[in-house]
Amino acid sequence: MAYKIGLGYDVHRLVKGRPLVLGGVEIPHPAGLLGHSDGDALVHAVIDALLGAMGRSDIGRLFPDTDPAYRGIRSVELLRRVVLRLKRRGMSAVHVDIVVVAQAPKMAPHAEKMKRVLGPVLGLPEGSLGIKAKTNEGLGLIGREKAIACWAVALVESRPGKTTGRRRPGSRSGS
Repeated sequence: MAYKIGLGYDVHRLVKGRPLVLGGVEIPHPAGLLGHSDGDALVHAVIDALLGAMGRSDIGRLFPDTDPAYRGIRSVELLRRVVLRLKRRGMSAVHVDIVVVAQAPKMAPHAEKMKRVLGPVLGLPEGSLGIKAKTNEGLGLIGREKAIACWAVALVESRPGKTTGRRRPGSRSGS
């Protein structure tokens, strides 16, 4: 088995009048994350981590906010599409670890539900998906409850004999 690691990060502003969706879970709060999709910064960070482990670009290039097809789309659906790309390259997630940085609302009470939503999409058992919550100790936009940021790291493995999407020497077409 070959192992690869990817790192993802995302931050979105909080705005009144939008639902707050993180980890595929709607969380009661007077403000939600601004975004072309549902604004789920946690899932966006995971997507970027998986794309990084595949040696690919970022979520913005794969699902551009200029494309009306992605307006309001659930980010979990975008994650499903990225996991499918991972599988097509003979790769699978082994472990994903996430840090959510938010002053409010408290995230820890929602972490288990997020794991129940994301685990099956990623093909991971509960023990292979970590979700931690931190505050920003009142500092910056996050500390003033104006934004939420998320970091994710993904460990993926490629199975022997499967393609990883790289061109083989002498091949004429790339992937």
